[in-house]
Amino acid sequence: MTATTAVTPPAPAAPVAPRVPVSRAYRFELVKLVSQWRIRLLVLACWIAPGLFVAGVGQQSTLPSDTLFGRWMHATGWAGPLVMLGFAGTWALPLLTSVVAGDVFAAEDRLGTWRHLLVAVRSPARIFVAKSLASLTVILLLVAGLAVSSTLGGLASVGDQPLVGLDGHLLSSGDAAGRVLLAWLAALAPALSLAAIGLLGSVALGRSPMGLLLPPVVALAMSVAQMLPLPVAVRLALPGYAFISWNGLFTSPEQLTPLLIGVAVSLAWTVLATALAYVLFVRRDFTNPADDGSGRRALTLGVLPLAALTALTVGAVAVTTTSTGSGIEQAKVQKSLATVFAHLYRLQTGQLHRPAVTEAQLKATAACTKSDGQAAQEGAGNDWRCVVSWHLPGVSAVTGTAVYQLDVTSDGRFVADGDGPKEVNGYFLVRTSTGDAPNPLWQFDGNVDLLDHH
Repeated sequence: MTATTAVTPPAPAAPVAPRVPVSRAYRFELVKLVSQWRIRLLVLACWIAPGLFVAGVGQQSTLPSDTLFGRWMHATGWAGPLVMLGFAGTWALPLLTSVVAGDVFAAEDRLGTWRHLLVAVRSPARIFVAKSLASLTVILLLVAGLAVSSTLGGLASVGDQPLVGLDGHLLSSGDAAGRVLLAWLAALAPALSLAAIGLLGSVALGRSPMGLLLPPVVALAMSVAQMLPLPVAVRLALPGYAFISWNGLFTSPEQLTPLLIGVAVSLAWTVLATALAYVLFVRRDFTNPADDGSGRRALTLGVLPLAALTALTVGAVAVTTTSTGSGIEQAKVQKSLATVFAHLYRLQTGQLHRPAVTEAQLKATAACTKSDGQAAQEGAGNDWRCVVSWHLPGVSAVTGTAVYQLDVTSDGRFVADGDGPKEVNGYFLVRTSTGDAPNPLWQFDGNVDLLDHH
């Protein structure tokens, strides 16, 4: 009798759940973000508040003349979005990126939901991509709201008149619209770098609330650095410089080199900070509930590469540009002031219905001294005193002069305050055939190009 052995068939393999596509995970993360009451409140505020603010300021008798383009908010609606852009770069965008990107990973640590999310998505890399894209979408929505709302508020309250540029020349409505759009697009680069820093802080610091504070702290440090008498190479190599270098779009010719350098540096910070956050996130031990990603190694991996990038960009800018020191030199100040004066003199001539004159006919020049010639004739300060001279066509024997006190900031912007004669720049109003009008030569803004061009 032959014995037979029963063969046990192998047990069927347990089915493996497929990984969730990035697009589906992205939609899930976007819904999670938008469902938060604070995000909804921010979206509502960004799409309504700027327009109301610009429209309200445009109807006031006192203007924010200490803000770039603030003194022109009564003259054209295109000044409103530029005033809002200056405020957004200093305060709004760092706070918005902090709330959105600075908490997108840390919230999962506080709620203890990583295990459920990993079971559903089954890929830390896809989770990172989905959360990053969702944060980017919300940030773009908020920035678009700031730009669109402030523009509509300005145009509705004041109108679509030409805009006076930083060198005094008039920009047509279409030209102003294009440059305003480019300025907001340029400001996206440093905003994205702050968002990437927020992602890095949210990953590296875990459930700690310090991740939320990282973008505003970095933005504040960059703002303070821009107020210091730093060399040009260091100033341009900071990611926050693109928040102020957009003003070069409103000169003729445009000062594009500082803007392009600022945008490139900001994008480099964005790429590096995002890559560091990704590396830290995918290396995290999610099987250990006590491990929230924070630690000395995480902080070291996050800080040292960014410091190295800063040193690298400073060296690159120093090598590729010939400017040294602060970049604010006597000859540059004189040239910039004379250019603005000539353009605005033509504007005043039109107000007073005098015979038209061109900049070439005026031959305006400026002679400036700092600290009455007792100090180095360069650098920022409110102790610049200038005398502008010009010639009127047909009156060869007479040379007009006007005195200005200049307050030059470390980023190259200056405010010229007229100091006489009264009929030219000594009073804030001029009397025209239709009544009193603001005197464009009384106080005006200008911009010194920090880079040398040969």
